Amino acid sequence: MNKFKQIFRGDSTIWALMFLLLGFSFLPVFSASTNLAYTAKGGSTVSYIIKHMVHAGIGVFITFQIHKIKYQYYRAISRLLLPIMWGLLVYTQLKGTVIAGANASRWIQIPIIGLSFQTSTFAFLVLMIYVSRYLAKAKDEITNYKKSFIALWLPVFITVGLILPSNFSTAALIFAMVLMLVFISNYPIKDLFITLGISILGLAFFLLVAKAFPDNRLTSRVSTWEKRLTSFASETPKNSDDVYQVEFSKTAIATGGIYGLGPGKSVQRNFLPQSSSDFIYAIIVEEYGLIIGGYAVLLIYLVLFYRFLIASHKARDLFGKYLIIGLGFPIFLQALINMGVAVSLFPVTGQPLPLISSGGSSIWAICIALGIIINVTKKEEELKEEEKLAGLREKALEKLIQKQLDADQEEEILASHPLKPIL
Repeated sequence: MNKFKQIFRGDSTIWALMFLLLGFSFLPVFSASTNLAYTAKGGSTVSYIIKHMVHAGIGVFITFQIHKIKYQYYRAISRLLLPIMWGLLVYTQLKGTVIAGANASRWIQIPIIGLSFQTSTFAFLVLMIYVSRYLAKAKDEITNYKKSFIALWLPVFITVGLILPSNFSTAALIFAMVLMLVFISNYPIKDLFITLGISILGLAFFLLVAKAFPDNRLTSRVSTWEKRLTSFASETPKNSDDVYQVEFSKTAIATGGIYGLGPGKSVQRNFLPQSSSDFIYAIIVEEYGLIIGGYAVLLIYLVLFYRFLIASHKARDLFGKYLIIGLGFPIFLQALINMGVAVSLFPVTGQPLPLISSGGSSIWAICIALGIIINVTKKEEELKEEEKLAGLREKALEKLIQKQLDADQEEEILASHPLKPIL
C-alpha cells in the first residue's frame, strides 16, 4: 500500500475510482460492441475490446504523467494552447470526418497513423484552465467589464462559437461550466447577466442564419437539434433515429429490472446503434440490474463528485481551487446527462459516460483532467519529497557535467603541453 502511495501520489480515492470505472468499462463495452462488429461485416468484438483496452491504458499513462507536473505550469501553457485549439476547431468544421455513424463532423484524423480525435473535448480542457488562470490572477480586472470582456469572455465566445455548429451539447456544457466558475469567483452579477444576454443574442443570430441557409455545412445540424427538442417535448413523438434509440434504451432498462439479465446477455444492444458509447448506461442496467448497474454506477460518480468538493476546499491557492471545479465538476455533470438521456429525462445529446463509454478522445480528455486535479490534491509532504528528489537529481547531473568539464580541461592542458620524450 505504501508503494502504491509512493507511485500514485495525490488523492488515493480519485485514483481508485478512476481505476474502478475503467476496469468495469471492459465488460459493458465488450458486450455492447457486438452491434458494431455486426455492422462492420465480418468484424470481431475482440478487436473492439482490445481497442478500448489500449485507449484505457493510454489514459492511465496520461494521468500518471500529468499528475507529476506542477499544476502552476498550466497557467502559461493554456495561453499558448488556446489559439492552437481555435485553429484545430476551424479545421474540424471545414475538414472534419464522420466517426461511428455520427451525423456530425466533430473529429479530425491524423495522417499516416490514422488516429482520430474529437477536438472539442480538448478545447474544453484548455478553455477551463485558461478561465481558471484568469479568475485567479485578474482580481482587479473582474470589476472592469471592458477589460474582463476582452481577456475573459471573448476567448470563451470564440471557443464556444467554433464548437457550436457541430456539437451544441458540448458548447452548452462548456458555457454553463464557465458561468458557474465565474459566478463562484464573485464576478459582478450585473455583468454576468449582460454576458448571458449577449450569448443569447449570438445564439439567436446563429439560428436565424441557419434558417436562411439550411443546407450549409456549418448550419446543417440545427434541424437535428430542432427534431430532438420537438421529439422530446411531444407526447406523441414522430419516428426518427433519436426516438428509435431512446425507446430501445428505455426497453433495455425496463427489461433489466432490479437484478438484470446477466453480463453479456443484453438483447437491446443489437438494436442500439450507439450502445457502446452514448447509450451504454442502458446496456449496463439491462445486464446488471437497477441496483448493481444503475444505482452503483451513479453512486461511484457521486463519490467522485464528493472528492472533488473536498479537494477544491483543501486546495492551496485559488488557481488550484478553480482548476478542480472547472475540470472536475463537468465530469459529474456529463455522467448525469448521459444517464438522463438513457432514461429519457433529457433530449439526446451525444455525451458519453465518463471513463466507461468507448472512445479514445473522451477517455484521454478526462484522464488529463483527473491528472491535473490529482496534482492539485498533493499534500505538502509529497511536494517537499518530490522537490528533494528533484534537487538530488540536479546535483547528480551537476556532478556529471562538472566531471566531464574537468576531463575536457585536462585533455586541453595535455594537448597544449605535450611531454618531452625521454632519451
